[in-house]
Amino acid sequence: MLWLATAIVHWANNVRPNPDAVKVGGHQASSASSAALLTALFFETLDSTDRVAIKPHASPVLHAIQYLLGDLPREYLTRFRDFGGLQAYPSRTKDPDLVDYSTGSVGLGPAAVTFGALVRDYLATHHMAPTSGRFFAHIGDAELDEGSVWETVAEPAVEGLARCVWIVDLNRQSLDRVVPGIRVARFKQMFEVNGWTVVVAKYGDHLTELFERPGGHALRKRIDEMSNEEYQGIITGPRNAIRTRLLEAAGGLRREIDRCLSDVDDTELYGRIVNLGGHDVGTLARCYEEAARAPGPAVVYAYTIKGWGLPVAGDPRNHAALLNEAQMLELAGQVGVSLAEPWEPFPAGSAEARYVMAAAERLRRPPPDPRPEITFNETSLSLPERASTQDAFGRMLVELDRTSTESARRIVTVSPDVATSTNLSSWINRAGIWSYAETPDHLGFSRRTVKWLQRPVGRHIELGISETNLFLLLGQLGLSDELSGHRLIPIGTLYDPFINRGLDPFVYGVYQGSRFIAVATPSGVTLSREGGAHQGVLTPSIALEMPGATYYEPAFGRELEWIMLDSVRRIAAGTGGSYLLRLSTRPIDQSLFPATNTESERTALRNDVLRGCYRLLRTSDTSESVNLFAVGATVPEAVEAAARLEREGIGANVFVVTSPDLVYRRVRALALAEIDGAQAPGRDPVGILEPGETGRPLVTVIDGHPHSLGFLGSALGSQAINLGVDSFGQSGSRADLYRHFRIDSESIVGAAFTVLDRQRKAPR
Repeated sequence: MLWLATAIVHWANNVRPNPDAVKVGGHQASSASSAALLTALFFETLDSTDRVAIKPHASPVLHAIQYLLGDLPREYLTRFRDFGGLQAYPSRTKDPDLVDYSTGSVGLGPAAVTFGALVRDYLATHHMAPTSGRFFAHIGDAELDEGSVWETVAEPAVEGLARCVWIVDLNRQSLDRVVPGIRVARFKQMFEVNGWTVVVAKYGDHLTELFERPGGHALRKRIDEMSNEEYQGIITGPRNAIRTRLLEAAGGLRREIDRCLSDVDDTELYGRIVNLGGHDVGTLARCYEEAARAPGPAVVYAYTIKGWGLPVAGDPRNHAALLNEAQMLELAGQVGVSLAEPWEPFPAGSAEARYVMAAAERLRRPPPDPRPEITFNETSLSLPERASTQDAFGRMLVELDRTSTESARRIVTVSPDVATSTNLSSWINRAGIWSYAETPDHLGFSRRTVKWLQRPVGRHIELGISETNLFLLLGQLGLSDELSGHRLIPIGTLYDPFINRGLDPFVYGVYQGSRFIAVATPSGVTLSREGGAHQGVLTPSIALEMPGATYYEPAFGRELEWIMLDSVRRIAAGTGGSYLLRLSTRPIDQSLFPATNTESERTALRNDVLRGCYRLLRTSDTSESVNLFAVGATVPEAVEAAARLEREGIGANVFVVTSPDLVYRRVRALALAEIDGAQAPGRDPVGILEPGETGRPLVTVIDGHPHSLGFLGSALGSQAINLGVDSFGQSGSRADLYRHFRIDSESIVGAAFTVLDRQRKAPR
């Protein structure tokens, strides 16, 4: 493993042609410290039901293992970090070999594995036999510095979790420095106080044998008590100085240590001193099994040397170091391979080849069993005359459960301690709270309006206040079919402004190809009295630019109904990606929504809603008119502005943009097709305007950053003004804030007159 991983990186940097003339990189030292860790894991411990995340910097080791196991063609070993080849970091969706978890963003892999194990247990308690067994996360290179790690460790929802093991590559180094030893002790305590079992693989068998000699107890005490910095200094210094450095600060232990080492020469002493537990396959295999049998989650601390087996071993600056040709030749000689033929497997019939073959058979996963189709019936959502989209969302969950009872059992909701304030109360009363064990009802919830009863059959998972954990769990629920054999339909709710807190794991989830629905509510300065800290204005920009997720911001309850039903159906069918729904607490007059007289009209309107934009009002004045495009809670202002403009003799068409995201995608796709030679689609690539309406002045308005619709003007060949919120909010009435941020009806009218004036002055 050490050789193959090092050679993969060497080939990418020094053998393969490099037209960019810049370093390719690849982390040889970080891979080396994990060579034994992953050898023990894959060849001694794992079976076909286990799921694994690998630390980002050890991807060459993972690919080397997959190659030896027969799951990666040889030609890919020469294509590390190459277009169409092996990715820089393990990727579920882009690597050609089997990768359970993408782990490019450090600290998220172990957290995701933990929630993956929770999903396994959720499936089991709901009588869906999971196909996954144990979950392992291999982590290192300062990943324990990441806050996401400790948010997961402290998460109350994982209490009761078992068969989940983190393996810490404790090479004492981060990217630029040696990690102080005191922090390691504190990290162990933090795991233990949160109910994790800690297993330590500190010394290998060869070093342990030295400790068992006369005087060995003193040597062990000396090594145990030295700082990480001192140990690194000893192993990176001259080998003939190791004995002296061990003795010179030994104090009262000096005589016993000297006695222990009396017949050990300098070469042997170096070999034993660097024989840490993290480089001893037998020790590691025993520790992994002990941790996997723990009654709760467990962590294995495996002491290693960064760069183990390489000339850069233990060097504090070795993170990005690359071996040169001479060093590679020396390593090849030590391992007994040829640099000219670096990919030769073990000879057929050899003990090593039989060992590898046995592991390959044990790890071979059977093809997935066919699963029943998950279908959802049409819904008929009952709405009051005035309703908010947040209110409609809560009603829609119950409606889905009523109309498609069996399929709705696949729906699981998640919230970071804001379930009731995001309107999940009725759903919770119907579905219940999930927990590992039934909790006694000491507070009398069974008699209350919101029945907060915790049972293994519940379908809502309540987390602590951690948006990071929310998106990590959503991501794992959305991969439940691929990792554990059964598809779930995850829906998570959180306050709109706090998407920023969970943005990294949100990106991580969709990057892995997970399918879930995130509901951001309440949103915008429309949440007027709450002030700037709770008024999210960045979400439209974030959502518009997020690959793999579709962003909707409905204005009316019927829009929300159609969007949710379509999203749930697509996830149930395993198509599409994830969804972000941005909702509001503002009650809107539902009679403003267009009435349809025939089924074909209703179908056409529904299709337009799902495509991202539809016409709400049509002007009768075609001589001088303006097009108004409004999103979500600002639609009533656009309607009022249109009426005022009509009274002033200016025609106004009103279009409701249910998804700036989908409209932008359509504009971009048509533009790219045109670049590639397709016929130009005319001046309406959006496909919603009629002849004579294109090129008309337009005004857009959104309770979010105005650039979210800034592309429409150029797409339609129009003079345009984009209204929105581009500074932090504050407390006040909705009318005051709309006026202050210029998204009220009067501002829309003013923008319309301004853009019309521009049009008059523009040269023809």
